[in-house]
Amino acid sequence: MWKNKHITFFITGGIAVYKTVELIRTFQKAGAEVRVAMTKTATQFVSKNTFQTISKHTVQTDLFEQATPAAVAHVELADWTELAIVVPATANIMSKMAVGMADDFVSTTLLALSVPVVIVPAMNVHMWNNAATQRNVQALKNDGVHVMEPDDGPLAEGYSGKGRFPDTMAIFDYVTNLSENLVNSKLAKFNGKRVLITAGGTREYIDPVRYISNKSSGKMGYALAKVAQKNGASVTLISANVTLPVPQGVKLVQVETVAELSKAVHSYFATTDVFIMAAAVSDYRPIHFVDHKIKKLAESSNLTIKLEETPDILKSLKQVRTNQIVVGFAAETNDLLDNAKKKLDSKGADIIVANDVSQADIGFGSEDNAITILQHDTENIKVSKANKRIIARKILEVIAKRFT
Repeated sequence: MWKNKHITFFITGGIAVYKTVELIRTFQKAGAEVRVAMTKTATQFVSKNTFQTISKHTVQTDLFEQATPAAVAHVELADWTELAIVVPATANIMSKMAVGMADDFVSTTLLALSVPVVIVPAMNVHMWNNAATQRNVQALKNDGVHVMEPDDGPLAEGYSGKGRFPDTMAIFDYVTNLSENLVNSKLAKFNGKRVLITAGGTREYIDPVRYISNKSSGKMGYALAKVAQKNGASVTLISANVTLPVPQGVKLVQVETVAELSKAVHSYFATTDVFIMAAAVSDYRPIHFVDHKIKKLAESSNLTIKLEETPDILKSLKQVRTNQIVVGFAAETNDLLDNAKKKLDSKGADIIVANDVSQADIGFGSEDNAITILQHDTENIKVSKANKRIIARKILEVIAKRFT
C-alpha cells in the first residue's frame, strides 16, 4: 500500500529526532516517496543534510527560505503530501496545532494540509501528563488528528515514565493499520465474520528428537490473522510450531503434527465463515516412530525410513463444508501455476494462493511475498512482491468480494 505514496515527515525538536532516520528508511523500503520538513530546533539534534540525503529532497526549515522553485513552498508541500507524520511531536508543536498557530515552516504547512495527520509524541513524563498537554491532545483528536500514545519506559532524563518515543516498527505498524482503515474500506465486510486460519509448518517425528518438517515461518498466516482481526473479524489462528508474537485479539490454538492440525481444523470448521489454509503441511510421515534416539549405524550402513502420506486436510473438508469460503495455498518450486490449478480443481477450494518458495526473497521466512490468486472461472490475479501484511490484505480483499 505504500508504493509511490507521498509521505511528509514533520520533524520537531527532541532527543528522539535521531530515531526518525530509521523510521523514514522503513517507509522508503516499503515503497513510499518521502519528503521532510524540520523546525530549526530539530536541526540542533540532527542536521537537515542527513534528511536531505535519505529523502533525496530539499529539506526546508525557514518559512521565507527559497529552498524550492515553488512560489509558496509550504502550500506546494501541503498539496504534494498524501499523509503527514509529525515525529517526534513535541509539546510545543502539539500546542501550536491545537490552536491553529502558524509561525514557522512546519506549523504553517501543517495548517495547510487536507490529508490524514499522524502525530507521535515524545517528551518528559511530566510534560506529557501536564493538563495543558492533555487538553491539546484531546483537541487534536477532536479535530481528526491521529495521536499515537508514547511508550512507557526509560527517558533521556535517566528515569522511566510515559513519554518515550515508540519503536520504529511499532510506529510503522500503527500508521499502516491506520492508513489501511482510512483509505480502503474493501474489508468492511469482514466485520463480524468468523475466520479460521492455519499457519506455520507441521512436524512428523522419526524419533524423540528428529522430525520431518519444512521452513515455514508462519509469517503469512499471522499477517492474514492480524489484518482480518483489525477489520472486525473474529479470528482463530491454528499455529504449528511458530515463534511469532500472537496478534492482539486473535484466539491462538497451538498444534505440532498433521494429526493435531487436522483435529483442530475439523473442530472449528463448522462454525467458520472463512477458512484459510496457510500452514505448510508435511505430505509424508514415518510409518514407524522409534521411541528412542536412533543411533548412527555402522560406518558402511545406510538408514532407511519408510514414509506414508499424511491426511489431506484441505481435501477432507469437501465432505463437511456447507457455505464456508475455503482458501488454500500452493507453495511450489516449479510449474507454479500448473500445480496451483491442479490443486484448485482437486481440493474443493474456492481460492488457491500460489507462491514460488524457491526464491529466497519471497520464500519461507521472508518478510515479503509475491503471489498469484487462482479462482474458478476467473482470471488469475497477480500480486507483485510486497510486505506480507500488504499481501494479506490483497488476499482478504478477494475473499471479501465473495461475501453476500
